[in-house]
Amino acid sequence: MRILFFGCDDFAAISFHRLIHSGHKLLGLVTQPDKPKGRGMHVVYSDTKQVALNHGIEVFQPANLKEAVVVEKLRSFNADVFVVIAYGQFFPDNVLTIPKTFCLNVHGSLLPKYRGAAPINWAVINGEIETGITFIKMNSAMDGGDIVGCATCPILENTTSFELRNKLAQMSAELLPDVVSKIKAGDFTFEKQNDALATRAPKMHKDLGHIHWDLSAKRIHDLVRGVQPWPGAFTFWRGNRLKILDAISSDASLRGKPGEIVELHKDGFYVQAADRAVLVRRVHPASSKPMDARSFLAGHKLAVGEVLG
Repeated sequence: MRILFFGCDDFAAISFHRLIHSGHKLLGLVTQPDKPKGRGMHVVYSDTKQVALNHGIEVFQPANLKEAVVVEKLRSFNADVFVVIAYGQFFPDNVLTIPKTFCLNVHGSLLPKYRGAAPINWAVINGEIETGITFIKMNSAMDGGDIVGCATCPILENTTSFELRNKLAQMSAELLPDVVSKIKAGDFTFEKQNDALATRAPKMHKDLGHIHWDLSAKRIHDLVRGVQPWPGAFTFWRGNRLKILDAISSDASLRGKPGEIVELHKDGFYVQAADRAVLVRRVHPASSKPMDARSFLAGHKLAVGEVLG
């Protein structure tokens, strides 16, 4: 199968690398233009571009897929299929029709649930117990194309979105070569999505991790897990931001008002939520490094009765 791959980040790079060694023909990589990053504003290549350069694969970095010269360049690859993972640009109709078969997108949820930019984070934030990978034929609707195949993945009680993302990235890489082979052989069927069951997974923003202690302990636990590594969960203590890196819902019968520190513990400290207490086990104080809550208690005079938030 002659493949033109579209993608940018590490999630996409794992599948890209696997496809290169799968026996299929990788014609090129389409990725976003290089951008300066960091304090020194040094130009940093995308994860997929680095893989392509390491394997001598042509890299194409258009700023906009709508430009006529870009469309003609994409046609010139003469691809059987476009494989698209975490690319980050809208595909106009005249690009969707270029490959001989279709544009295949790999999405990190069980569609039609969690259409959008951050499906893995929102599945954890919302306390889902399973998610998965879905392969779809792209159309003009965001993540709304016909399903070619899917695979489920459990979400364990304490799994973070960071851990889940790594697991789904590996799952995508393992399944993708076989899915492409089935498309080549015509050994697949399309399944239309039920739009009535669709849910959204909008892009993450920096204030999403702000903990509201009047939520249930489970909702807070799920939020802390779901916003890792970015934007991260946080509260305020004595006027300073305090990042909460690990917090679990407990069965403690302690009572106080939401946000109140109700007990200090050998493994951290309990904070009252709407229904029961949350045990905070790891934090990142302002102007300091991440640490377990026991170390935080040893170096800071945290007091029962203080209120966070």
